[in-house]
Amino acid sequence: MRAVVQRVRQCSVVIDGEPGPSIGAGLLVLLAVHTEDTERECDALASKITGLRVFSDPEDRMNLGLGDVGGSVMVISNFTLFTDCRKGRRPSFFGSARPEQAIPLYERFIERLRAEGVPTETGRFGADMQVSLVNDGPVTLVIDTDDWR
Repeated sequence: MRAVVQRVRQCSVVIDGEPGPSIGAGLLVLLAVHTEDTERECDALASKITGLRVFSDPEDRMNLGLGDVGGSVMVISNFTLFTDCRKGRRPSFFGSARPEQAIPLYERFIERLRAEGVPTETGRFGADMQVSLVNDGPVTLVIDTDDWR
């Protein structure tokens, strides 16, 4: 799995032209599922993200996690994170899992965040979405479970 994680002051999503959920301070997670991903990668990534210490403490050091600051998470599916642009001009998406594999892992990821007590909002898998955010810092991390093998 691959996630682009952005620390945000606020984030909202419009889904198929209709206003969707929003969060205040927390993390925006753009999430992609690879063809080789399993529940193991899903659970490990959810645990990693819930434990990230990317919020400033009183000394302005990134020492605090979501729970420390009462933060929320917005999860948006984004299969384009596994795009291969090495050849030609048209991106290849062959590394991205098909919906029948990706949706259960996407949903499990969300369930794992919520099980950790993290308030979590989502877009809708496969929908046309416009995501608005105020990036805080900016702090942006790219986390790929393949790097952990």
